[in-house]
Amino acid sequence: MSFENFDLDPALMKAINDLGFVDPTPIQIEAIPEIISGDKDFIGLAQTGTGKTAAFGLPMAQRIDFRSNHVQGLILCPTRELCVQIANDINSFCKYLPSARIVAVYGGASMENQRRQIKGGAHIVVATPGRLLDFIRRKVMDLSKVAYLVLDEADEMLNMGFQEDINAILDQTPKDKRIWLFSATMPKEVSVIAKKYMHAPREVTIGRKNSGAENIKHIYFVVKEKNRYQALKRIIDFHPDIYGLVFCRTRKETQEIAEKLIKDGYNAESLHGDLSQQVRDQVMRRYREKAIQVLIATDVAARGIDVQDISHVINYKLPDEADNYTHRSGRTGRAGKSGMSVSIINTKETGKLRSIEHKSGIQFTYMMVPEGRAVCENQLYAMVNKLVTVDVNHAEIGKFLPPVYHTLKDLTKEDLIQRFVSLEFNRFLTYYRDSTDINESGARKDIGKKKESPENRKFPESVRRFFMNAGHMDRIDKGAVIRTICEKSGIRAAKIGKVEILREFSFVEIETGVADKVLKAMKGAKIDGKAISIQYAETKPSAKNKKMRKKK
Repeated sequence: MSFENFDLDPALMKAINDLGFVDPTPIQIEAIPEIISGDKDFIGLAQTGTGKTAAFGLPMAQRIDFRSNHVQGLILCPTRELCVQIANDINSFCKYLPSARIVAVYGGASMENQRRQIKGGAHIVVATPGRLLDFIRRKVMDLSKVAYLVLDEADEMLNMGFQEDINAILDQTPKDKRIWLFSATMPKEVSVIAKKYMHAPREVTIGRKNSGAENIKHIYFVVKEKNRYQALKRIIDFHPDIYGLVFCRTRKETQEIAEKLIKDGYNAESLHGDLSQQVRDQVMRRYREKAIQVLIATDVAARGIDVQDISHVINYKLPDEADNYTHRSGRTGRAGKSGMSVSIINTKETGKLRSIEHKSGIQFTYMMVPEGRAVCENQLYAMVNKLVTVDVNHAEIGKFLPPVYHTLKDLTKEDLIQRFVSLEFNRFLTYYRDSTDINESGARKDIGKKKESPENRKFPESVRRFFMNAGHMDRIDKGAVIRTICEKSGIRAAKIGKVEILREFSFVEIETGVADKVLKAMKGAKIDGKAISIQYAETKPSAKNKKMRKKK
């Protein structure tokens, strides 16, 4: 199978050849023939990095009438990084279609510039839901003639709390449009959208539904909490050529870990929501160019990252949901290459690991954190291998060598090797000279150990935790909680952390900076018609709230 089999426009084929595309990926093979006719709704379930942008971008470019001056194609995606990336990719596909106009619409950039581009005529709009909805409300964007609509990384958008925005946007588009939905997983929220807005869609799954890519190895290490950072350093050191992405839970933790690594001599940088768009772009440019070896990021900041050849994804802290783990691990092992997803846990988190394993169908392998001697051996052999394979420019370097030969003339071959190795290697020898085994003793026996109860868990200072007197018995769900908090307080879903819906009550994590605002805004609030009470969480629900539950 080749791209020639898809009967694409010659201009598109020329651009594909320029891009160096050779063989289509499995999702492209399945999707392009199904949707290129323009008369079918389509659901494609495939992991990140499998070529989904071309799977919907090429058929859309084929179907658009670039002579008509209105928006015909709309692509919704969760983050500004992914928005820009998709727009750039489609511009590349349309390289030899000079009349094609593709506009990226996303927050964090000049609204006026984007408005001017839209008014100048746009055929395809790639947008994040929030900014697009702003333009719709300001009467800047007219979606009445949209013929093709793509929901890319649909599970991510819903996980970020965009369901209401997506519903509002879809309601502004024609009923006879075609919808092409692409997602790594298929949670029930995505299924609801598919049933409500799509017409007899053809569904294609690459790999197993809601599972990770099969070319990724999933391993975990068990250490004491105090040794978590030390374990991270050993993992990085044990893989001298690592090109990694490290996930943390909070912005504060992300920044702290990055600063520690930089101070300890690692080529690292952080990526989180507090950075300006200009700084984020600079960090991502350096990371893509491999000027940064290890990038430390939050889940939200990393969404939309499309970087090839990431060798390791390291979960410094496990995510709460199996879907989030699938998205994290999907950043490695892309385009058919192998990758490794590493999780550092303590014994209290083994239950969470097994839950992820069960829900995602992923098989985790336990491994021991390398000892100092093994780390030093790997570093030494990697350095020697670089020495052997280095490309020597004899003509250029020759004129500098006579004084070097004179200085080194009294040293034997063994002396030279020992001094060279010591010069480059002393840092590791010194650091690991007195290193000890940091693996948690009996770790394998602790697998499945009961987790801390939600009432007694400790939380970082960057997050405030709320107690809410409603739970599963009241038939509320996470989406309703997130939507209500966002609507009442005006904060974005990214400010909301874990939402735990228990039998009779619930807990919600909110970033400390907006916690007081949420508390004030939620007084007297209702969720799906039910009046609720919300307060800062204590060690356990207060006597007052217990009485409130009894009265009901």
